This record gives sequence, structure tokens and C-alpha cells, in this order.
Amino acid sequence: MRLLPPVCALALLSACSQQPANTPTTVTPEVKTAANSLANTPVSFDEARFRQDIKTLSSDEFEGRAPTTKGETLTLNFLTQAFKEMGLVGANHGDYLQAVPMVTYTASEQQTISFGALALEHRKDIVLGSRHDNGGVDIANAPLVFVGYGINAPEYDWNDYQDIDMHGKVAVILVNDPGFALPDSGKFNGKAMTYYGRWDYKFSEASKQGALGAIIVHDTAPASYPWSVVENSWTGPQQDLVVDKAEQDKHIEVEGWITLDVATKVFEKSGLTLSDLMNRAASGPMNIPLKQTANIQFSNTASYANSFNVVATLPGKDRPDEQVLFSAHWDHIGKDESKDGDQIYNGALDNASGTAGILEIARQFANQAKLGQPLSRSVTFIATTGEEQGLLGSRFYAANPIYPIDKSVAVFNLDSTNIYGRTLDYTIVGKGKSELENYLVDALKTQNRVAKGESRPESGGFFRSDHFSFAKLGIPAVFAGGGNEPIDEATAQYKVMMKEKMKGCYHNTCDEYREDWDLSGALQDLAIYYSAAETLANSQDWPGYFAGTEFHSLRGANTKALSE
Repeated sequence: MRLLPPVCALALLSACSQQPANTPTTVTPEVKTAANSLANTPVSFDEARFRQDIKTLSSDEFEGRAPTTKGETLTLNFLTQAFKEMGLVGANHGDYLQAVPMVTYTASEQQTISFGALALEHRKDIVLGSRHDNGGVDIANAPLVFVGYGINAPEYDWNDYQDIDMHGKVAVILVNDPGFALPDSGKFNGKAMTYYGRWDYKFSEASKQGALGAIIVHDTAPASYPWSVVENSWTGPQQDLVVDKAEQDKHIEVEGWITLDVATKVFEKSGLTLSDLMNRAASGPMNIPLKQTANIQFSNTASYANSFNVVATLPGKDRPDEQVLFSAHWDHIGKDESKDGDQIYNGALDNASGTAGILEIARQFANQAKLGQPLSRSVTFIATTGEEQGLLGSRFYAANPIYPIDKSVAVFNLDSTNIYGRTLDYTIVGKGKSELENYLVDALKTQNRVAKGESRPESGGFFRSDHFSFAKLGIPAVFAGGGNEPIDEATAQYKVMMKEKMKGCYHNTCDEYREDWDLSGALQDLAIYYSAAETLANSQDWPGYFAGTEFHSLRGANTKALSE
């Protein structure tokens, strides 16, 4: 997930130097939390240590940190040792590791695919995989059916599968949801993506409808990422959680993505115009059989191994059974030995930076406890596995919690920190969902910053990282950091330069650590999370979700959402 003082005020970062924005800062910011009378000692975030942790985790030695690989072993050892040195305890009966049973599916690179008379090329035109341990896929003459956005949402009076039997058929589905196409229509949530726009929902719903397969039409704007992200993320080994055979048998046999250009040709071969049908699909539920059939053949292997979450706790002194949680995924895509040149997806920004962030926050809480200022509640740090494969580690923890869900107060999630310098504003993804945001807003006052929603809510950021696994159970969860307004002109110029350097690096081999990253904004954001979590951990508050949000019925708020 990408997310993206004004002046040197009291209790703000002491890093108000006149260094050029495009050089690494070497200062150690100090932050005092405003809302907690116990916090009399400044908290020092060590940029050099934070920077080194990012550099180590994203080094070539760690091979892109794919689950169940050598890279995982190195990562687990690194994180376990770090938490031990801080004095945090292993949350799993003294062990820092929580086993996450995984299955790895690997589809062959040699695939035979045709839609009607149109032969399709693997990777270039289409990307397919199968989450079945059956040796491979052999589909012959399966009817293709266009099912609009592939949504069945009674609360929106919307069912794209109305009056059609999908058994033995392959669904062709648009990305995102109707609100993106018609933001002023009042449909769904306008430009802001709902969960119905996510690929995992679409594949899940197609499975419920009994479809043989499901293929999403990739379109860069509503998807919020280019085809290269699909190709890099959906080829090679694909992990999933191990489930029982009965549940697995219900899943579609084949799933994947097709480029917009090739999909347009498929529809033309059926005597249809995809652009016209896209307009119809946004206006109301629809499905229409295509005059084409799918033929798909490729071999598929499955292997089984445990991956691991790393879970460490700093026990509270008064209510140790109540948990304030931090999450960040340690995994990335690994390496692709079929590529020429650089084969390692180092994942420095995504998410070595977030993992390093929770380590730095954990150190500060541990240091405060050693100075005689322990928290009332416990704080637990969860470095999750398999986020890139569908939030696997967080989903497993949520289904198999080490600490009871009803004793879990809130979740602060870090996924890609701010490498573009300090900002006047602060982004809360999915702003307006829960009272947990109020703690961030209060902490921002010490930095004279303003909370805002994300600039591109159509990307569905709230549903794309580990906090969502907890939100679905009613635990208030936030995903926040960075901003769009640089603190000064020098930072604005640096941001333009660094954005150009990082262009196209999301889920690509160029997401590597860079010495010229300005991490002062990241440290600024760590201070906000620290302050908000400290205040919450020393309170007796139980924040909830605001009325009108998806999760209000699970744990409701007692206040109204703050205005923009």
C-alpha cells in the first residue's frame, strides 16, 4: 500500500534543521505526548537505526522476503532478536512465532489459452492461476459470461448474477465498483471503493455462484496500478492459507486477470462493444453471455509449509489482558529467477519501512517502561506474513488470535512509510470510520498538522492491508501516515525528484533502499502513532466504529465522526 513541523513548535520534532531536503537527516527527533501526564520524558526516535533496519530487511541477502523461503528465515531471526533485545516477551506462550499453515501454488509458465478463435499469451495478455491441488487446469469450451462488476450486494439492491446459472462457466468481471465509473450517481460509495470493488471479493463471490472460473478485466485507473503489477504479483509461486477440502472444492478452478485491450478484442469477436457494456454495467446490475468459449490448459503444483507471524508483547501494569495492537507485514514478493537482470523484489518501501517502523515504536515503549513509565494496557506488535498474497498472516491471526478479540482495543497498521519528507497534513486512509482516528487528530496538534482523507479513495486502500482483517471483526483499525502538502518548497522539490525515481517501483524490482531518502516525515508519523497508542493504552476507552460504516454493528462508536 502506498501512502503517501510546519514550524519548530514546542513538543514538535527537534529536527528543524536547514539541511537540503534531498539529503538524509541525521537528527534524532524528540516527541512529548500532549495527552498523557505520565509522559514527562522525551521519546527519541533514532533515524540511523530506523534507516539501518530498512536497509537490512530489504537487502539482497533477504531475497525479497517471500514466505517459506530463505528470506523468511532471515527475517524471522532478525525480528525475533530485535524484540528480545528490547525486552518484549514472546506472545505465543513465550514463543515469538505463530505458525501460519500455508499452501504454495505454482502455475506453469507454459500455458495454452484461447477465447474462441483468439489465442492469448501468458503474462502479455492474461495471467491465470489455480488454488487447487489437482495437478493442473484443463478447461475445454467453457462459456464466457460477462457479469458486470460481479457484485451481489442486497443492501445496494444490486445482483450481477441475477437469473443466471454460472456452473461450468467462466465469469468476466470489471475491476472496482460502479461508484468509480459514476461517482455522482449515488451508487455504492461514489469514488471511494467499497469492499465489493476488491479482487478477493470478486473471486469469492464467483465461487459462491458456482462459477468454473473468474477473470477480471484490468484497467489501470480503477485498479489504481498498471499491468506490470498484475504480472509481477500474480505469476510465480502464490501462497494461500490451508483450508479443508470441502471449502477448497467450492473455490473457482481458475482465476486471473486479462488486459483491457485483449478483453476489448474478445468482446468484439462476440459482436459486442466492451466500452458500451461498461457503461451499462455501471448504471445497473447486468450479465450477458459472450459468444465465446474458454479453453485453458496448464499444469499446477502445490506444496505445503508453515510460514510465521512474529508476535511480541510489552505487558501492561494495570490491565495486561487488554491489548493495543500494532501490525506491519514483513513479507514481499521474493525473487523471480526467470527474469533477466535484477531478479529480487527487495520491497524496501513495501514493507521493510513499515516493519522497521513498528520496531522503532516498540523500542520507545520498552525504553519508557524501563524508565518507570509502563503502560496500563499491554501493547503487542504483530509482524505478519503473506500480506502480499491476500492478507494471509493477519487473516490467520484474526481467526486464531493469541489474545481474545474482545480484549483487543485497537490496531495501528504500518504499510509503507513516508519517504518524501515532512508534511503539513496527515493522511488517514478511509477517514471517517472509527473513533480511533480521534487519537491521531489529538496527537497531530503537537505537530500543527491536519488530518485528511486519502487523495485517491477509489484505490480502496482501507481494504488492501492487514488492518482490514481486524476491522472485519469490529476492532477499530487505522492505516495512516504521510500527506500531500510538503512542509516547504525545498521538500516539495525533493518530493518531485524522488517520486520520479520511485515511479513504477510498486511491486517491482526497483523498490530498493536508497540512501537519499528523506525519512524525517516517516519519523514524524511514527511519533503520531506512538502518541495516539500511548494515550489509548493509558486510558480506559474502547473506541468503536461510527454509525453508517460497515463495522458499526460489531463495535459501535459513542461519538460522531469529526468533520474534514
